[in-house]
Amino acid sequence: MSAFYDVLQKYSWEEVRQRVADQSRGDAVAALEREHRTVDDFIALVSPAAAPLLEEMARQARRLTLERFGRTIQLYIPLYLSNHCTNFCVYCGFNHDNKFQRKMLTLEEVEAECAVVAGWGFRHILLVSGEAPAMTNAAYYERVIRLVRERFAQVSIEVQPLEREEYERLVAAGLDCVCVYQETYNERRYPLYHPRGRKANFQYRLATTDRAGQAGVHKMGIGALLGLEEWRVDSVFTALHLKYLEKTYWRGRYSISLPRLRPHAGAFSPNDPISDRELVQLICAYRLLDQEVEISVSTRESREFRDHVMLLGATSMSAGSSTEPGGYVSPRAGLEQFAIADDRSPREMVEAIRARGYEAVWKDWDRWMANS
Repeated sequence: MSAFYDVLQKYSWEEVRQRVADQSRGDAVAALEREHRTVDDFIALVSPAAAPLLEEMARQARRLTLERFGRTIQLYIPLYLSNHCTNFCVYCGFNHDNKFQRKMLTLEEVEAECAVVAGWGFRHILLVSGEAPAMTNAAYYERVIRLVRERFAQVSIEVQPLEREEYERLVAAGLDCVCVYQETYNERRYPLYHPRGRKANFQYRLATTDRAGQAGVHKMGIGALLGLEEWRVDSVFTALHLKYLEKTYWRGRYSISLPRLRPHAGAFSPNDPISDRELVQLICAYRLLDQEVEISVSTRESREFRDHVMLLGATSMSAGSSTEPGGYVSPRAGLEQFAIADDRSPREMVEAIRARGYEAVWKDWDRWMANS
């Protein structure tokens, strides 16, 4: 069981929802005026009462981000290894029930994909896979990590939850970061979205960050899938999770992702859509809560939105992304996990970053220069 699960039991979903609703403008102003903020302040900053204060939130978020990260945006790219999946998540194109061509990359195909994206300049790679442990198991990931480590300075994974011993093997192979998203922290309604498959086990998934932390994983990424449940409440629980991890595994680094539901193979629609303005409020609230956390905004979002939030708190972005296995060498319709919104090439993304007075960072502390 996750040690964070014990923390989670101290909070009622309904009570947190009511606390968010009960926040006043005065609560939000007080949270903005504090130098060191807590999750209680975060509740005020994501509440409807804080919406009229967004301009001031944005100013403070921008200042804090510049102080910690400078005028930089770190670039990474996802590499999809497989779309085989034994889960039945109602919101995902990889759902086991969906009928489309399934593919798992061989090591030779992984090498070919890596050659393409490394040629574009990327030095941070995120290895992504559907959850089919009989095929894409820890041994497979270990071989892939050892292979890609030769080209990339940071290797992250977003795959099925693994055991502590398996994470230890992957760390030894060169793994830097584990990204695992709870999707929603609403344990009562979680089964509605994950009716079958290993992902249906709420507590096992929640414990993933503890197993990774105990295995010595240097960096972890967490987040909720915005739109499944009330985004404000899920974000409060994400903030609680972040603070728990920072306290428990204090040597590590952390990132927050803010994925909104995107069109996919299937007909699921968001239960609680979050608008662009609300997502900006959420990004600012995370930055005001935590100056150190990295905030990642993927190509799920439009180019206009991403160009805007790189000035307000976002620190990490993907570019030129494909969500299909083998999609960088030979794109094929029907293999993707979800539809991309920002389809700019890596070069176009770099130009957009530079146009706003920022630098694109391909690798930690190595800045991309115009003549490289």
